[in-house]
Amino acid sequence: MGVLMFSSLSLSRRNLLGSAAATACGLTLAGSATLAFAAELPESQGKVDMADVLQAGPLPEMALGDEKAKVTIVEYMSMTCPHCAHFHTTTFDAIKQKYVDSGKVRFIVREFPFDPVATAAFMLARTNPSNTKELAAPQQYFAMVSMLFKQQRAWAAPADGNVRNALLQASKIAGFTQESFEATLTNQKLLDDVNATMKRGADKFGVNSTPTFLINGNRYSGDMSVETMSALIDSML
Repeated sequence: MGVLMFSSLSLSRRNLLGSAAATACGLTLAGSATLAFAAELPESQGKVDMADVLQAGPLPEMALGDEKAKVTIVEYMSMTCPHCAHFHTTTFDAIKQKYVDSGKVRFIVREFPFDPVATAAFMLARTNPSNTKELAAPQQYFAMVSMLFKQQRAWAAPADGNVRNALLQASKIAGFTQESFEATLTNQKLLDDVNATMKRGADKFGVNSTPTFLINGNRYSGDMSVETMSALIDSML
């Protein structure tokens, strides 16, 4: 029995850029303020217990950087969220180079899909395309996520409306075949684990929009520019 029904995997371009952006991504006032005042620190949306946040979840942690780094960033994201795509195509690489690679920041990504399309994309990112019985290594995961975010409109809102085929074609770039694609999206345990990751974020840490960042005990909602995230990190070093 297929566990992820592609009959429901249909997001129009209008939905992706309109209602999905408003409801799934929830760019808050604090997040949008960073667009106008790029160097100002964003306002914390609440406190979280980082010891609790960093406890093992249902899936292996997708993390980059030194475990002993002074600043830990946990990002909850959705693959169909335009604001998440914007962050990962404009901010993430610069933050990685400046802070993660230098040992100052540990960056963790967690799944928070708002729709079946995002769930399917995460399941593919989590799977080793050469052996669907194995989970992807971090380098495979981050490469897949980066590729999917850069091509988000093409697969999440294709002109012909065939999301399933568009996602299949995108996944082939990462080494998937028709068979491994189907095997991944009928992996019940993986589906359950992705959903459990989202539920834990919502229930325990108050995540209700994407992207949401849990940074050294504070929760921040909304996209951040390189300048804003840099200023925030610098304030914690």
